[in-house]
Amino acid sequence: MGWYQWQLFVVVGFGWASDNLWPIATSLIFAPIANEFHPSRPPLLSLSQNIGLLAGAIFWGFGCDIFGRKLAFTLTLGVTAVFGMAAAGAPNFAGIGVFAALWSFGVGGNLPVDSAIFLEFLPASHQFLLTILSIDWALAQLIATLIAWPLLGNLTCQQDTVCRKGDNMGWRYFVITMGGLTLIMFLIRFLCFTIFESPKYLMGKGNDEEAVRVVHEVARRNGKTSSLTVADLKVCEPEGYVHKANVADAVKRRLEDVKFDRVRTLFSTKRLALSTGMIMAVWAFIGLGYPLYNAFIPYIQAIKGAEFGDGSTYLTYRNSLIIAAVGVPGALLGGYLVELPRLGRKGTLSLSTILTGVFLYCSTTALNSAALLGWQCAFNFCSNIMYAVLYSFTPELFPTPERGTGNALTATCNRIFGIMAPIIAMFADLRTSAPVYTSGALFIFSGLLVLALPFESRGKAAL
Repeated sequence: MGWYQWQLFVVVGFGWASDNLWPIATSLIFAPIANEFHPSRPPLLSLSQNIGLLAGAIFWGFGCDIFGRKLAFTLTLGVTAVFGMAAAGAPNFAGIGVFAALWSFGVGGNLPVDSAIFLEFLPASHQFLLTILSIDWALAQLIATLIAWPLLGNLTCQQDTVCRKGDNMGWRYFVITMGGLTLIMFLIRFLCFTIFESPKYLMGKGNDEEAVRVVHEVARRNGKTSSLTVADLKVCEPEGYVHKANVADAVKRRLEDVKFDRVRTLFSTKRLALSTGMIMAVWAFIGLGYPLYNAFIPYIQAIKGAEFGDGSTYLTYRNSLIIAAVGVPGALLGGYLVELPRLGRKGTLSLSTILTGVFLYCSTTALNSAALLGWQCAFNFCSNIMYAVLYSFTPELFPTPERGTGNALTATCNRIFGIMAPIIAMFADLRTSAPVYTSGALFIFSGLLVLALPFESRGKAAL
C-alpha cells in the first residue's frame, strides 16, 4: 500500500459520497417542489431518480469493460454535476423529474466503477479499506443537510401556504450548490490526480505493454520498483493463444461474468443456495424499505410538524441536519461491532436492521416534533450501522470466481425494489403512517432473515 493507493482512496471516496449525496438531495427538495408545482403524484420524483440509478448502474457497469475504467471513473461525476446544476432551471415538475433521472444516471455508475478500479489497484492486505469508505457515504448526508438548512430553511415556502417561485428559490440554489460541489470533486479527479487505466482491464484488452508500464509507474510513485515484464505475462498465456480485443468481445466478456453457469454455481450446494437466496432477499427488502421512508423524511417532518403546530421549514431542515449528524458515528461503530466474537457480521447486521424497523414503528407514537426527531435520529444511527455492515459482509459470502456475479445479483435486487418504493408511496398516503408501517416491517423481516444465513465470515478468509 503506497502513496498512489492512498490518493486513490481519497478520490474514490468522492464516488461513495456522491452515491448518497444526490438521493439525499432529492429527499430534501421533495417538499418544496411538491409545494410549488402541486403534482398529483409527488413520489414520481423519487421514481424518476430510481430509474436513473438503475439505468446508470447497468450502463456504466457494462460500459467500463468496453471503454475502460478510467473514462467511466471520471465521467460519472461530470455527468452528475452538469445535470444537477441544470436542474435549477426546470420550469415544472416534469422537468425536475427528467433532470433527477439524468443526474441519477451518473450517480448510478459510481459504486460499480469506483469499487472495481479501487480493488484492482489495492493490495489484498488493505482490502478492508473498501469498508472504511462507508464514512464518506455518511458524511455526504451530513454535508447535504448542513447546506440545506440555511438555503431550504430560509428560502422555501412554508407548508400549506400559497407557494410562488420567487418565494421558493431555496431548492434551486441548493441543487446548484450540490452540482457545484460535485463539479469540484470531478475537477480534483480530472486535474489534480492522475488516474491510470486498470492493469487488469489493459491485460483483458491484450495491451500487455501498457499494463506493465502502468504497474511500473505506480511502483515509481510509491517509491518502489517492480520487476514485472511483458515476458512474465506472456508466460501465463496458453500455447497458441491469440487475443481478440474488439468491442464485441469486450461485451461478450462482460456477459460471461453474469452467465448462468456462474449463477448456478452460487446455488450449487444447499448451504450456498440458501445463503445466496437469502442475502438477495435481504438486499431486495432493504432496497424497498429504506427509500420508502428515508426518501420522504423531510416531507414527513414538514406535514407532521404542521400537525404539531411547529412545521416551519427552518425547523424541518434543522432537524434533518441533526438526523444526518447522528448517522456518522453509526458508520464507524459498525466497523467495530463486526469484529466482536459474540456479534460478528450476522449479529451486527441482524440487530441493527431489526432496530431500524423498531425505531420506525416507535416514530408513529410521537406526540410532538421533539419526539419524532428523537426516533428518526435512532433510525438513522441504526441504518448507518446496517449499511456499513451490509456493504462489507455481502462480498464475503460469495466464492471469489463468482463474487462479481453475486454482487451483481444483490445490487440488481436492490435497485429494482428501490423503483417500487415511490410507486407504493403514491398509493399509500404519505400523510398517514402506512409507508412507515410497511418500511418498518420490511426492516424487521430482513433482520430476521439475516439470522438464518448459514455463514458467518468473521475471522475467516473469503472463499
